[in-house]
Amino acid sequence: MLKVNTRIHRIVMIFRLLVDQFAVLETMTALDFFDFRPYLNPASGFQSLQFRLLENKIGVLDNLRVPYNRQHYRDIFKGHENEVLLATEQEPTLLKLVEEWLERTPGLEVDGFNFWERLEINIFDGLNQEKEKIEKTPDSKEKEELMAELGKQKELFATLFDEKRHEHLLSKGERRLSYKALQGVLMIYFYREEPRFQVPFQLLTFLMDIDTLMTKWRYNHVCMVHRMIGSKAGTGGSSGYHYLRSTVSDRYKVFMDLFNLATFLVPRPWIPKLTPNVHTFLYTAECCDSSYCSSEDSDSETLQSSSSPS
Repeated sequence: MLKVNTRIHRIVMIFRLLVDQFAVLETMTALDFFDFRPYLNPASGFQSLQFRLLENKIGVLDNLRVPYNRQHYRDIFKGHENEVLLATEQEPTLLKLVEEWLERTPGLEVDGFNFWERLEINIFDGLNQEKEKIEKTPDSKEKEELMAELGKQKELFATLFDEKRHEHLLSKGERRLSYKALQGVLMIYFYREEPRFQVPFQLLTFLMDIDTLMTKWRYNHVCMVHRMIGSKAGTGGSSGYHYLRSTVSDRYKVFMDLFNLATFLVPRPWIPKLTPNVHTFLYTAECCDSSYCSSEDSDSETLQSSSSPS
């Protein structure tokens, strides 16, 4: 796991370097660029095989790509290059591998700690307690607003625990991870201070860094193109700035679900308490010194090490 994190961190640093290089390119004026632009025809950044391979290996979804001149992105490439791209589409992506890893997160077992069911019970109990507090306050506009906001919160969390709704959002491309993997992500986030989940949490952070830096690279590219050629067509025949601007969106965010996790953060008291048995398995002190620890003890709640994400 540490080796994985080390290599992913190296990738993050390479992306940071790529993003920073725009600062050098931007010292060139539009007239300077205009002087040698004709020599670039008919080349286009869209023809970069390496960039398409990178997108495929990370996990950019084919059905969410913005069409290039009404063509499939692979049609630009011929012969061996086209075959290489097709091969990467059929290989497991980083997104898929991360998804399978998250599905093995310890604590999700129904016959074990059963984190998901406990979380659902705690959240709706907490929301009901909030409702009771609000109902005891005098009638006012503020009370109406608080009740309305509470209603939105209940509806939001209802979608989180609705597997069918999740599958619907998955089919629309609004979520990327499987329902089980999403459970694993939330568990790692809520228990990130526990030794077993510290390194997995770092990995999830690095994955968000990759998505963020790729988006920054695209955005910097868009700004530079607009600055250099305005609204002219691109050298490869695309609409130039307008096409590139359409690629700076959630369509190309692979780990979008990780960014959306903040939507479902809850107060610490609502997070299911870990039992001493679970803490022993997670290599924490036997004296329950964690803010998530309770005095409950049950052999049936001991997590299985074979399901560990580390």
